[in-house]
Amino acid sequence: MTVQKRSSVKEVKKSKKAVKFKRFIPIYIMMLPGLLYLFINNYMPLPGLVIAFKKYNARMGIFKSEWIGFKNFEYLFKTSDAWVITRNTILYNLAFIIVNTVMAIFVAVILSELSGRRKKIYQSAILLPNLISSVIIGYLVFAFFSVENGFVNNTILPFLGKESVSWYNQPQYWPFILIFVNAWKSVGYNCIVYLATLMGFDRAYYESSLVDGATRWKQFKYITLPLLKPTIIMLTLMALGRMFYSDFGLFYQVPMNQGALYSTTNTIDTYVYRGLLQLGNISMSAAAGLYQSVVGFILVLSVNLLVRKIDKDSALI
Repeated sequence: MTVQKRSSVKEVKKSKKAVKFKRFIPIYIMMLPGLLYLFINNYMPLPGLVIAFKKYNARMGIFKSEWIGFKNFEYLFKTSDAWVITRNTILYNLAFIIVNTVMAIFVAVILSELSGRRKKIYQSAILLPNLISSVIIGYLVFAFFSVENGFVNNTILPFLGKESVSWYNQPQYWPFILIFVNAWKSVGYNCIVYLATLMGFDRAYYESSLVDGATRWKQFKYITLPLLKPTIIMLTLMALGRMFYSDFGLFYQVPMNQGALYSTTNTIDTYVYRGLLQLGNISMSAAAGLYQSVVGFILVLSVNLLVRKIDKDSALI
């Protein structure tokens, strides 16, 4: 009897699993294109990482090319510009994370107070810069800061009684320009994520706080921010994973590749690109990409571990 009961229980479990599988077949079919894209784009190229440790020869192929170990990585670390490009990459990304997070939350809170058609119009307007090509953004910035015909030199500075500035020869101004341009371009995307989170909050919290006489600032400080904390941590961890990457278009196209600005606009990505234009060495590019990925992965795991120790529920993994 016990054997029969066990077999019947197993059959019931199998039938339940089969029913569940059939129930979710439409969802699996919807997932399939995304999973295929993820596999083709992210996992199929993984064997190619071996190029970073070889002197790649297209005639011999990836796996038959000469093995040279870590010599390709020396290109990044033995150059006199190694400190400058690493410093610029890290500091810019830190500034982007802080500025973009603050601005995105601020704009999302404002949009959450709107309703109707105005809200949709503002959402579209804020998201639009994220869809504009870096080349076009570069020319828009040039229209503002051109020495001869720029809006700043011809309109704003004369109005303030100041002389024109040769913006593309003055590197000290570009950290502020690049941070502003990046915020203008990127805040809209993060803002939509925070706004979607805000829309899911229970309005009863805010109504109760109004009864208790809470101001808008206190509502934001004691209700909105704590509820947004998991989303803030998630987006910050994702951004930290790309700490050693940079927006190539932002640092190459927007400053118009001006040599006088390299001290404040040169990052790991632009440095490798300029080097490859001269050397044409694919293996060095692969080594740089692998280095950035590994460091970013370690950084995400380290920060996530720290978050788990402070607040386990807010950790990403």
